[in-house]
Amino acid sequence: MLTRTGNFPVGFRPGWAAWQKDLPALTQWAKNAGFEAIDLETLQAEDLNILRAAGLKLGTVDLIDFGQLMQNEAQARQKLIAQNVAYVKQAAAWGAKTFFACMIPGDPGKKRAENYALAVESFAPIAAACAAEGASLAIEGWPGPAPYYPALCCTPETCRMLIRDLGPGMGLNYDPSHLIRLGVDHIRFLREFLPHIRHVHAKDTELLPEAAYEYGMYQGSPQAQPVRFGELVWRYTIPGSGQTRWRAAFKILREGGYRGAVSVELEDADFNGTPEGEKAGFEHSLAFLRGA
Repeated sequence: MLTRTGNFPVGFRPGWAAWQKDLPALTQWAKNAGFEAIDLETLQAEDLNILRAAGLKLGTVDLIDFGQLMQNEAQARQKLIAQNVAYVKQAAAWGAKTFFACMIPGDPGKKRAENYALAVESFAPIAAACAAEGASLAIEGWPGPAPYYPALCCTPETCRMLIRDLGPGMGLNYDPSHLIRLGVDHIRFLREFLPHIRHVHAKDTELLPEAAYEYGMYQGSPQAQPVRFGELVWRYTIPGSGQTRWRAAFKILREGGYRGAVSVELEDADFNGTPEGEKAGFEHSLAFLRGA
């Protein structure tokens, strides 16, 4: 089923729950629910046959162990980079064109400039392999965990720098939920980086103003506990339950020529935790996106 604005196919990114790991069963459920695409982790040749048998499209595929691509040990890092370069070539030959990752430093306490240099070193060969195969990276701007929030490619500044330094194989995953929690205007960001958007995540963020009044933005609390899939003053939600201006975003994507899928990434304390709740979360997300 398609979004109302832009006619984008709606898919989803499988999570960590056991029922979402059984790809044949998952694809049948997805097709019956009305989804048109699924993102995958490490791609195997038989996975594409399973998707095709269910009439589903392939969204993104993850780079191999992308959380370790910026690890501190140089020899292990170079081995994993080479493994991913070979993987991009093989997966692209099978039909994968968009490779998902986050840029997560092995040492979050290092200066950001040092970790930026390591991100370029680690991802440049993979971006070049993508470009050579007519494919692209799709880097998600997840900021990483407290207290450092060390991940790269999250803000307009570092996105511009990485597009410049990694070249034509570099692309972005547009996930407004991360921009909203960072205080970045998600619509302005989309307008600026539209030519580099290779994939879209449908996840939202609800801001919690009463909590912001009570605790402020930075100091935390000696007694209150963060919301699951969030912190004290914000939480991730299904699309439509947060601050994202979805219809405006889809209009910009349509007018800019985006032709990819919109993939629900389910991280919402109201739904995650049981198969029934997670299926309901996906279905509610699909229903909202169809009308957006």
